[in-house]
Order: sequence, then structure tokens, then C-alpha cells
Amino acid sequence: MMPRLILASTSVYRRELLARLQLEFSTARPDVDEQARPDERPETLASRLAAEKAAAVAAGAPDAWVIGSDQVADLDGQSLGKPGTLEQARAQLGAMAGRTVRFHTAVSLTGPQRSFHALDLTEVQLRPLTPDDIARYLAAEPALDCAGSFKCEGLGISLFDAIRTSDPTALIGLPLIALARLLRQAGFVLP
Repeated sequence: MMPRLILASTSVYRRELLARLQLEFSTARPDVDEQARPDERPETLASRLAAEKAAAVAAGAPDAWVIGSDQVADLDGQSLGKPGTLEQARAQLGAMAGRTVRFHTAVSLTGPQRSFHALDLTEVQLRPLTPDDIARYLAAEPALDCAGSFKCEGLGISLFDAIRTSDPTALIGLPLIALARLLRQAGFVLP
């Protein structure tokens, strides 16, 4: 019998990604303060939040394995969060236009007396974008709930010149290659 598995997220994107592994799971909202600490590096922030999300849900489900994940966009060492508003999305896309943005996607698997962690780095080279390009994109796909203000699995891919990654699912929010490895380490049966 497989152990109980919980995704510590209410993200539809992460839920859809995890479903690809064909494991039974439930979801739970983690109660975690997602604010960066002073001088916290983007990759450290992503790793800390993934671990805290998993631990927060695991505290109420000690017999389960809990997956926590977080992604932080990094432009020249500065963390970019989810824009939340069209104005902020325009500003983010304008700042990233023609530049390389690093996406740190962390995953933590916390279970009975053990935890496993992984961090994926994806680099996205955005093409030069005009204000009209940005306005057209945001009118068609206002990605206000996505780090970096775009959805690579949708129209956002048209904003890119290149993607460099070892795991294409990481940019969507849950690095499945790393997660499958962690799940196998925890005793889950996967192909």
C-alpha cells in the first residue's frame, strides 16, 4: 500500500503537474509567510519556502508524505514575485525584456521522520519586447498569479528567445524529474 501523499499547495498548475505522475494525492493550503528575509537570496528563499510549506502541512498529517514547492524569479539577484496587478506585470515584463531571468524552483518532500529536497534552475532569455508587445500579451493572458508575469505553457512562450533547463516542468512550478527521484527515495513506486 502506498503511503498517503499531500500536495501542500492550492495551485492548479502544481496539481495538474503532480497528476502526471499518476499517484493518488490530496491537496492542502500551507499557512506560511512567504515574505523574503532581509538579504535572502532568491534560491535560498525558494528552498526555504518549499520546506516550510511541506513542514506546515506535515505537522497536521504526521503519517503522510507532503510535497512543498516554491518558485522565485531572479533578475540580477533581485527576487520577482507574482505581480498581482496589471501595472506590476507590465513593469516586470518591461524590466525583463531582452534579458535573462533565472527561475529557482524548489521542491521538498517531508514525511515520517525524513525529508528530501531539490532545487532546479531554469534560465529564460526573453526577447526584446515593446510596450505594445507587453500590452497585447497581458490582454490575452494576464498571468498575474505567475512569477515573472508569464505562462510558459501558454502564450507566454512567444515572449522567449530561449529556455535553458534540465526539467521543463520546473518553469511551470513543480520540477517533476526531481520530484520523481525524491518520491522513489521515499519508497514510492514509479516506473
